[in-house]
Amino acid sequence: MSVQVVAAKMAEVELKDVAGKDLAPVPPVTPKADDKGVNKNEPEDPFPAPSPNPVKMPQASAMKRTDPQQNGGEAFVNSDGTVAEAPRMKKQIQFADQKQEFNKRPTKIGRRSLSRSISQSSTDSYSSAASYTDSSDDETSPRDKQQKNSKGNSDFCIKNIKQADFGRREIEIAEQEMPALMALRKRAQGEKPLAGAKVVGCTHITAQTAVLMETLAALGAQCRWAACNIYSTQNEVAAALAEGGFSVFAWKGESEDDFWWCIDRCVNLEGWQPNMILDDGGDLTHWIYKKYPNMFKKIKGIVEESVTGVHRLYQLSKAGKLCVPAMNVNDSVTKQKFDNLYCCRESILDGLKRTTDVMFGGKQVVVCGYGEVGKGCCAALKAMGSIVYVTEIDPICALQACMDGFRLVKLSEVIRQVDIVITCTGNKNVVVRDYLDRMKNGCIVCNMGHSNTEIDVASLRTPELTWERVRSQVDHVIWPDGKRIVLLAEGRLLNLSCSTVPTFVLSITATTQALALIELYNAPEGRYKQDVYLLPKKMDEYVASLHLPTFDAHLTELTDEQAKYLGLNKNGPFKPNYYR
Repeated sequence: MSVQVVAAKMAEVELKDVAGKDLAPVPPVTPKADDKGVNKNEPEDPFPAPSPNPVKMPQASAMKRTDPQQNGGEAFVNSDGTVAEAPRMKKQIQFADQKQEFNKRPTKIGRRSLSRSISQSSTDSYSSAASYTDSSDDETSPRDKQQKNSKGNSDFCIKNIKQADFGRREIEIAEQEMPALMALRKRAQGEKPLAGAKVVGCTHITAQTAVLMETLAALGAQCRWAACNIYSTQNEVAAALAEGGFSVFAWKGESEDDFWWCIDRCVNLEGWQPNMILDDGGDLTHWIYKKYPNMFKKIKGIVEESVTGVHRLYQLSKAGKLCVPAMNVNDSVTKQKFDNLYCCRESILDGLKRTTDVMFGGKQVVVCGYGEVGKGCCAALKAMGSIVYVTEIDPICALQACMDGFRLVKLSEVIRQVDIVITCTGNKNVVVRDYLDRMKNGCIVCNMGHSNTEIDVASLRTPELTWERVRSQVDHVIWPDGKRIVLLAEGRLLNLSCSTVPTFVLSITATTQALALIELYNAPEGRYKQDVYLLPKKMDEYVASLHLPTFDAHLTELTDEQAKYLGLNKNGPFKPNYYR
């Protein structure tokens, strides 16, 4: 007897067992939830385990067929070849955040901006950036909440202290990829080189920053922290830091008012005077200069890591307004050649893919700027099969782009044809309204620089243009003729706003920051004047050496004869101070 005949007879027998019975669907078991679809009894689990008692759906032994032309309607094929249609089920999917009003702002309407951000932060009503939170969180502003950690401390302002356990796990994962900071903790346990240091910081608050903060605390420092970007804060990490006793004021999706309020809360505390600044972008330094200039009488130094912040420090120095020594971490070799290059080479693809699901092969991309960030972005996109154009003002960087195989163009020459526009210059008004008007339908526009000054987003906030929220950090800006562009993170830093960055690379930068703080804090009076300094080359090499064991790498040592021939110390530094 053939297999087909046996199968047909078995189907006929089993169909008789269910004859006359309605094949009604079993409704899904849904836990009790509040009006946002969140289980009130248990915290949201990002990796839910399968149910131990799954609900079994009724089975029919006849073969089941789905007809795509009938909107997914199901039918059963009987043994005689006839087709019987099953009862139709109305399927309705309700998302947890379905009732969220996308344009509703969590902050009170009465709050006004304390000032315009020097990084031109934009939070107009055309956008709903400040409402981006996990769907499990309510829309109450953290400023309106009274939260305490398990020790009763309330000197912090974050989204939800209950997320601390998740944040602690992320920090522990990050520690595995940050060997140099962990080595610093062990080597300086007895010395406490930052004993007495009161560090106020304004950086991205991520798991990697948390490892840095906890390292500074292990070295003897007291820390108070705010976020330098309204989108990049990892709420669960901020919760873990608050639970650990750190004064953290940050959450993902801050308004501009929140942004400056958080910085002020870090700085303005009765009985606490900072003596060191760790800044990323210059906003914290700007705020102290503007509101609390007398604080600089006790501040020993500033450590700045971004090109934007460093540029502002040099402006202050040139104008004779820089009150304290400042360390330029951005132009250190370990920052430029590793963080700016390798970090962006990986994270540019991650950010674009997460937000747009775009395929890179064959896409035409223009990258504005061919510094280390631009080099990383271009290399990644080229490897994925994109056709990459470069714009540059510097003849040296321009020549590098040409010899790396990229076509050097003016933005106006390709703006009508490219599929993706990426800015990474550190400048302002690189992509102005005229260029935005001339872009093709569906063009993706994003920024890999620190500040949101590179894309003229403000020019898009006009009544004739419609803003349509697609997903978190993704806006469609629609012209009257129906053309639309895809704007990511409202022109802010793409990788830290929309994705993550490689932890190991950040370990290099964070270690450089920690050593710069130690150097400025412990420097004898008179070593550093009121100017901007580069990290000593010996310190750059020390940071690199701390990361080599991860790769089981073995350095070759110079012989005495070789060292004498080169005029070097056998233990370094191996490059002159002017080497970049």
